[in-house]
Amino acid sequence: MAKAPGGAGVGALAYKLGPAEAGCDGTMADSEEVQRATALIEERLAQEEENEKLRGTTHQKLPMEMLVLEDEKHHRPESPSLQKVKGQERVRKTSLDLRREIIDVGGIQNLIQLRKKRKQKKREALAASQEPPPEPEEITGPVEEETFLKAAVEGKMKVIEKFLADGGSPDTCDQFRRTALHRASLEGHMEILEKLLESGATVDFQDRLDCTAMHWACRGGHLEVVRLLQNRGADTNVRDKLLSTPLHVAVRTGQVEIVEHFLSLGLDINAKDREGDSALHDAVRLNRYKIIKLLLLHGADMMSKNLAGKTPTDLVQLWQADTRHALENPEPESEQNGLEGSADSGRETPQPVAAD
Repeated sequence: MAKAPGGAGVGALAYKLGPAEAGCDGTMADSEEVQRATALIEERLAQEEENEKLRGTTHQKLPMEMLVLEDEKHHRPESPSLQKVKGQERVRKTSLDLRREIIDVGGIQNLIQLRKKRKQKKREALAASQEPPPEPEEITGPVEEETFLKAAVEGKMKVIEKFLADGGSPDTCDQFRRTALHRASLEGHMEILEKLLESGATVDFQDRLDCTAMHWACRGGHLEVVRLLQNRGADTNVRDKLLSTPLHVAVRTGQVEIVEHFLSLGLDINAKDREGDSALHDAVRLNRYKIIKLLLLHGADMMSKNLAGKTPTDLVQLWQADTRHALENPEPESEQNGLEGSADSGRETPQPVAAD
C-alpha cells in the first residue's frame, strides 16, 4: 500500500492545516490533525488502487472491438498517425503470439511442409479436372459429326484431323449452327483453330444468333484467338442479332486486354447495339471500372443517348436511385432481389457452348 508522502507532502499538509496546527518547530509528527490527514490520504490511495484494479479487470473482459468503442466514446478521436502506430503495435503483438503458437504446435518448418503439401494437392486436383480425356493412339473408322464437334471443345487434335482427312467439312455445325471454329474459339484451342482455318473453315460463319468465332473468342477471353482470327480476315465490326459488336461482348464479359486491343485498332468506340447502347453504356451498367477508364481515355462519348434517352451518366444516377429505393423499401418477395427487372431488358445473351 502506498505511504503518505513525506517532505514536500508534509509541507503541503502544513499549508492546508494552517500555521497554528503545524506547530512552532515546523514538524507535525505528533499532531492529531496530521495523523487524521495521513490516514485519509492512505485511505483514498487504497481506494484508488482498488478502483484501478476493478477497471483493469473490466477492460480485460471486453473484446478488442469494445475497447476501441469505449476509447472512442470516452476520448476524443486520436490523430491518424497515433492510430497507425497503435495498429502496428497490435499487429506486432499478434504476430509474436502467432509465432509462439507455431513453435508450440511443432515448429515453423512443419507448418511450411504442411502448407506445401496442401498447395500441391490443390494443384494436382485442378490439373486433373482440367485435363481432357486421353486421345486414342489410332482412330479407326469414320468420325461422326457429333464426335468432331465435341473434339473441338475437348481439344482432341487427332479426331479433328481424322474427320477432315476423311473429307468432312470444316464448317460442320450443330442444330444451333455452331461450328467447330466457334467452339474452339471459346475454349482457346489454337492448334485446332489453325487446322480448321487451313482446311477452309469460314472465319465469319454465323450461328443462329449471328455470332461469329470472334464473338465467342471475346466471351472466352482469349486475346491470341482474337489476333489469329483477325489475321485470317475476320471482321472485327461484325454484329450479332442484338447488333452487338465484338467490342460490346468484350466489355460485357470484362475482358480488359481484348478491349485494349480493339481500341488500339481504332474501331468505332461509340457503335450502338439494338437498344442504342454503346460500349460505355454497357461498361457503366455492369460497373466495369477499368474498362470505363479505357473507353473515356480513347474518346468515348459520355453524352451519347440510347433508345431510352439515357446517357451513361444517367445510368449511374438511375442505379443509385434504384439502390436507394431498394434499401428504403425492401420487398424481397415481389422484387425477387432485382431478378425480375432483368428480364425486361430485352437482352438475349447467347449461352456458352456445352460439351455434348
